[in-house]
Amino acid sequence: MATIEAAVAAGVNHLDTAHSYGRAEDLMAPWLAEHRQEVFLATKTGERTADAAWAGVNDSLRRMGVDQIDLIQLHNLADEDEWRTVFSPGGALESLVRARDEGLVRFIGVTGHGMSIPAMHLRSLAEFDFDTVLFPYNRSLLVDTRYADEVEELVSLCASRDVAVQTIKSIAKGRWDDSYEGPRYSWYEPLRDPAAIDRAVRFVLGRDRLFLNSTSDATLLPAVLEAAQAARVGDVPTDDELLSDIADQGITPLFDRGDLAAI
Repeated sequence: MATIEAAVAAGVNHLDTAHSYGRAEDLMAPWLAEHRQEVFLATKTGERTADAAWAGVNDSLRRMGVDQIDLIQLHNLADEDEWRTVFSPGGALESLVRARDEGLVRFIGVTGHGMSIPAMHLRSLAEFDFDTVLFPYNRSLLVDTRYADEVEELVSLCASRDVAVQTIKSIAKGRWDDSYEGPRYSWYEPLRDPAAIDRAVRFVLGRDRLFLNSTSDATLLPAVLEAAQAARVGDVPTDDELLSDIADQGITPLFDRGDLAAI
């Protein structure tokens, strides 16, 4: 619970997890038993059918020991066939709406990885009035002009509809090299240079209406929190600084438009 305590002490009040994150929901339960009203609690379901999603939401409530989840999110809705299932009769969205109507959840969001996800989120928003979206956002990904254009279209639409925009992978350096034998606290290698982390965080939080979800590597949480506390809207690093970081730190995009897009 030290990670949660450190984040909350720094002013963080949004906790994000997922039913599929191992024992994460169970491990949060003791802390939530004492502090539930202090935080905005978000989780995710990877289920695509109504029955499975309904069971998953109720299991998340049980595991965390809470009566209500603030935000339930469709987890990584990137695959075309899964997308169709979710929005079809008997799809997962039906159960999330039911959960909201019954007071089990307050808001409904959608998340995703990969280069196709901004466009998929645009399609999802055309089908349903989601409250939040979540997708990867850092300078190395925006080198892909198509991705950059779709991100801008998505952010603009979200602003017009008051949809919260959550970003992930802000301080990603790239995929682990196969030869690396040290500890791995996330599935990708994060930046570790404090100055580069600061610029990566300010690249997100210096922009109005963008939120940042921290890396899963808790050892870097102090550096991310320090950068976030100093960030101000309008205060963004120059593009030359960001491109220099890409070169100097060896940053590579986590995703491409091939097989990696499904990760």
